[in-house]
Amino acid sequence: MTVHYLDRPGRPRLAYRHVAGTGPTIVFLPGYMSDMAGGKATALFDWAAAEGHACLLLDYAGCGLSDGLFADQDLIDWHGDVLDLIDAKVAGPVVIVGSSMGGWLMLLTALALIQRDGPARVAALAGIAAAPDFTDWGFSDAEKAIILAEGALVEDTPYGDQPYVTTRRFFQSGEANRLLDAPIPLTCPVRLLHGEEDGDVPSGISLRLSAALASTDVHVILVKGGDHRLSRDTDIALLIDTVARLVTAG
Repeated sequence: MTVHYLDRPGRPRLAYRHVAGTGPTIVFLPGYMSDMAGGKATALFDWAAAEGHACLLLDYAGCGLSDGLFADQDLIDWHGDVLDLIDAKVAGPVVIVGSSMGGWLMLLTALALIQRDGPARVAALAGIAAAPDFTDWGFSDAEKAIILAEGALVEDTPYGDQPYVTTRRFFQSGEANRLLDAPIPLTCPVRLLHGEEDGDVPSGISLRLSAALASTDVHVILVKGGDHRLSRDTDIALLIDTVARLVTAG
């Protein structure tokens, strides 16, 4: 795996993988405390490279191979990371694929790109258990109180050997950038994959997102037996097929 780095004044150096190719560039955005070495990101990158499609993977600041401290970052910092790498490596349209929290960043990034560059900049979106606004619905009132009073909530997670840490900084940035309670002015094709047995992000969030999106070309695909990660071979095959159809549409 060839990893490159983007140096930036005043912000941590970002690790990324990029392959040139035809069509819109596929940009994969990992979830919270995840990185570009995950199974879905790697499978999508390998497929894109084999098929001649452009693809960009990245580690947010403080995650994976990128510089910076995780606790010093927030949602908008990571949003800036995504925009910096797109600006540095992608000249044309993008198909943004967002996993869990990456689905929130997918929406924020698409909105920013369209506002700045016009609607042609974003060809399509694909969410995998997309989790916009999870600072609102993902914590109990007691957990929110701990985050605000103590500065962080530390929880065990089944997805790795490191605890799941939510800082006050991240929580407040998330609350300031919620999207689901108002129309989301994105009109491109959107595909939302969601496991029916997702214990972390209720499938109803994808339904709420579908309703909020201005696009009339939105499909919510519920995966029987699928959990939050959607990392089974069949799940990854579905993801690749979904992205392939978006990349080659029109």
